[in-house]
Amino acid sequence: MPERHHDQASGLRMLKKVEPVRVIAVTSGKGGVGKTSVSVNLSVAMALAGRRVMLLDGDLGLANVDVMLGLQPSCNLAHVLAGSCTLDETLIEGPAGVLIVPAASGKQHMAELTPSQHAGLVQAFSELSRPLDTLIVDTAAGIAGSVITFSQAAQQVIVVVTNDPASLTDAYALIKVLNRDHGINRIQVLANVAATPNEARDIYSNLRRVAERFLDVTLNFMGSVPQDEWLRRAVRRQRAVVEAYPSSPSARAFRDLAGKAESWGVPGGARGNLEFFVERLVQSKPAGVPV
Repeated sequence: MPERHHDQASGLRMLKKVEPVRVIAVTSGKGGVGKTSVSVNLSVAMALAGRRVMLLDGDLGLANVDVMLGLQPSCNLAHVLAGSCTLDETLIEGPAGVLIVPAASGKQHMAELTPSQHAGLVQAFSELSRPLDTLIVDTAAGIAGSVITFSQAAQQVIVVVTNDPASLTDAYALIKVLNRDHGINRIQVLANVAATPNEARDIYSNLRRVAERFLDVTLNFMGSVPQDEWLRRAVRRQRAVVEAYPSSPSARAFRDLAGKAESWGVPGGARGNLEFFVERLVQSKPAGVPV
């Protein structure tokens, strides 16, 4: 790591002691499986349970967290890296007080950050003064460099998958890259838009059977979100279903998932706070990897 990266990381250690922060990356092998909906609703469910949550839109080139919630940010991560605003100035308060860090949409260079630009994020995060319990990162789909970087830097990785052959195949490809090339050996699997609980279990079992046969990885079944017309209505209204329709089947599922995420705990020491996340973020080397 270049010397100035070490200097930035050292600067983080000089900050006053902070409480540990749980960092969760939500990702998927392919787009269109509801990954951002999971990120948004999991964030809001945890906030409604009393947690101090920040949601980082990690799809750096095709951001859509703000669109999903009907928000209109005046600046985003592209402006932070350009030096025209601070990370604090990008923050938007979403439902239940979730702090949202918006990313840029339609900016190709944001999807291809260099290691030195990732280092700029270290400086940006080091200036945050907001108290946090949980940071959720909604990554891009697939095996792009930023997906690998954020997944490596997080303490927990959730892979969202549906009962679709392409979703299962691409989820396996992503898990293979994370495991074989980047040493991630424990992954949470979330079955989305499942018709029945049995279907959700089958989705997980099929993925686990192949992954554990060929990879040195442990897949855990986090749970599922059912097919739900109320969730589709919430998406059309640009609302989180856990806030708009709290008694709906999908809202109940997201609250259950939030409870499971709480049970993972937070690692102690440097691994458990935001310093760990930003140091890992800049040390990771985003690069395309063969499947």
